[in-house]
Amino acid sequence: MPAMTLSPYHLELSEFRLSYSKAGSIVSIVLVLMGLGLDYTLYRDSFSTLAPARFLVAGLTLIVFMVLHSRRGLRWVRALTLLWLALPQVMIAWMIWATDGVSSIYFVGLHLALYATGIILPIAFLESLTFGLFTYAVYALACYFHPEGLQDINRFAGVSLFILFSATISSFCTFFNERGRFNMFALQRQVSEKNASLQEINRTLAEVKGQLIQREKMAAIGTLSAGLLHELNNPVNYSLMAINMGLTCPGAKSDAMLKESLDDALEGMQRVQNIVSDLKTFAYQKPGQDSQRPFLLENAVRSAVRLSGYDLKGIEVAIDLPQDTHALGDEPAIIGVLINLLSNAAHAVQAAERAAPRIDLKVSGQGKRLQISVRDNGRGIEPDHLGRVFEPFFTTRDVGAGLGLGLSVSYGIVQRHGGTLAVDSVLGEWTEFTFDLPRPE
Repeated sequence: MPAMTLSPYHLELSEFRLSYSKAGSIVSIVLVLMGLGLDYTLYRDSFSTLAPARFLVAGLTLIVFMVLHSRRGLRWVRALTLLWLALPQVMIAWMIWATDGVSSIYFVGLHLALYATGIILPIAFLESLTFGLFTYAVYALACYFHPEGLQDINRFAGVSLFILFSATISSFCTFFNERGRFNMFALQRQVSEKNASLQEINRTLAEVKGQLIQREKMAAIGTLSAGLLHELNNPVNYSLMAINMGLTCPGAKSDAMLKESLDDALEGMQRVQNIVSDLKTFAYQKPGQDSQRPFLLENAVRSAVRLSGYDLKGIEVAIDLPQDTHALGDEPAIIGVLINLLSNAAHAVQAAERAAPRIDLKVSGQGKRLQISVRDNGRGIEPDHLGRVFEPFFTTRDVGAGLGLGLSVSYGIVQRHGGTLAVDSVLGEWTEFTFDLPRPE
């Protein structure tokens, strides 16, 4: 049976059996050749006859080992194992026939092979039982066809019983070893499943932790924004009123330098007013509270670009918006997603050191949803990292430059809106993040 069709238990057992079979075949070769000393000691007259048989069996076993070591070894491991086990038994039976028959001391070798098979080798119960019966059969045939026949029937019966005892013990050892291996595999599988479950739990906890950290950051921004609004709102309004009044004075109209200075001051204060207005989103609306409501995505885009202004310095940001940008959802959360995507894009183009760094933010209508894409001409994302960019705490930045939570939290926010945050990239050329939002009915 091909290895690819085996069950996990039998596949592991085949690999286990293959390893033991290769090692056992080498041991068999060594023991067969070591028996040359026994032949020379006990049957010196027959040494020239017995030695070639040992070299022949050692050579055949070596061939079996080479097949086991090849790509076909795993597929034919059971048959090959029984083959190299049978070779020494046939050799010993032939030596019994060639020496003293029933009185030959070589029957001890048959017992050693049976015990080694049952205790060490991972073969099945029926295979062990078949091997035991085969061993007895070749012994009986060797004694029966010996030139002197069964001259000592009592000794033959005694040795036969011992061989059958050894075969029985070997078979039962194999049976319990096989059960033990199966239980061990079942336990390993349970441990593996538990580990996989724990890894999933750890991953979920990491995601929850990341979301909690992000919520704490947003809450901190909200608290800071509320304080800034309280402290800055009135002075900003007073300053704007004063500048507007100054611009109406005749002296300002007649003095070009004074008028230009007041216009610059007015523009600066209006920028401050816009920033304060953008921060209101984080200060006075919490995620999860009345989050699914209509808003203008155009305003969210403009706010995100202004709030990301520090990161976007020196980068051309091209915004392409349709005429209707009404969306349904959690506006502050979407602004947070856009800020994160713009910030990541800015870091990418800065790292690439482009001559003309550029970020394209495009919104288009797709039926009942709006499609938003943020594309940069930075250094791109490595293919091995594309599947991990949304994992919590995964980051390619230097230590301390980021926690690797922004994209993970952004993915959850978009998913909460019934959409999907996706990424596509060509290494060394560009990266594009896309997501979609529902439109109001």
